[in-house]
Amino acid sequence: MKKRIVVALGGNAILTKDPSAESQQQALRQTAEKLAPLVEQGNELIISHGNGPQVGNLLLQQSAADSVENPALPLDTCVAMTQGSIGYWLQQALRDALEQRGIKKDVITLLTQVVVSKDDPAFNHPTKPVGPFLTEAEKNQRSGQDIYVEDSGRGWRKVVPSPKPIRVTEAPLVDKLVDLGVLTIATGGGGIPVVEEDGVVTGIEAVIDKDFASERLAEQINADLLIILTAVDHVYINFNQPNQEKIQEVSVEELKQYIEEDHFAPGSMLPKVEAAIKFAEHSNRTKKAIITSLDNVEDIFTKQVGTHVY
Repeated sequence: MKKRIVVALGGNAILTKDPSAESQQQALRQTAEKLAPLVEQGNELIISHGNGPQVGNLLLQQSAADSVENPALPLDTCVAMTQGSIGYWLQQALRDALEQRGIKKDVITLLTQVVVSKDDPAFNHPTKPVGPFLTEAEKNQRSGQDIYVEDSGRGWRKVVPSPKPIRVTEAPLVDKLVDLGVLTIATGGGGIPVVEEDGVVTGIEAVIDKDFASERLAEQINADLLIILTAVDHVYINFNQPNQEKIQEVSVEELKQYIEEDHFAPGSMLPKVEAAIKFAEHSNRTKKAIITSLDNVEDIFTKQVGTHVY
């Protein structure tokens, strides 16, 4: 029985250590090979993806070339640009992977706007990491009003506001495209952040968490399953501790208790867990979310892989 599935790709599905276009395209070809079996099984697929390193690198390029004659573009526009570039690469990779399996299927990248509130408290407390990891010395050399935080022991990263998504404006169009059998790439990088006042939509400087945006899209298009892909096979409690324990099946109530006990790192596993909870709650116990690695995605329906949130 086919399912309508929103798959949220983690950053490791796009970028490894080499930020060149060629390396990212190669990573996406490998990603497409692992996603293709879901389509081959007859499922309706909607794919979202992150863009943190890409939009951060683009912001650096914009800043380096900033001048009166060539002013730097704002963050919302850079999100749109990376939606287009990553979507273009992924669109090609998916079409090729499906063609190799004898599957003729249209694939489209949809530039997607996501409405947020201008009064969201996130604008007073930037928390979303973007761009490359820096050493402390590199961080100290940066000028301006940017804010940097240490990210999970991997280095320092710039942080920007990350408001919660209210509505994916193109969700009705995604719904129609999926009904037509089109494999759709949407809400890339969490969507282009916009605010809406008196019917007028305006871009705003922010980055929306792609897991929250993916969850919101999954709700709006009535998806059967939300799959959040990350670098690990399961969600763990006591992660990286001697008593580390993987979670295979878990209720919303249990997962909320683990959040209260601070088992999940903000900006890392926590938003994935919170997005999974929100989707499971919205589905009124009839659907679930799964958090796992890209390597496991082909076996979602045949083996017990990943963390299943009910």
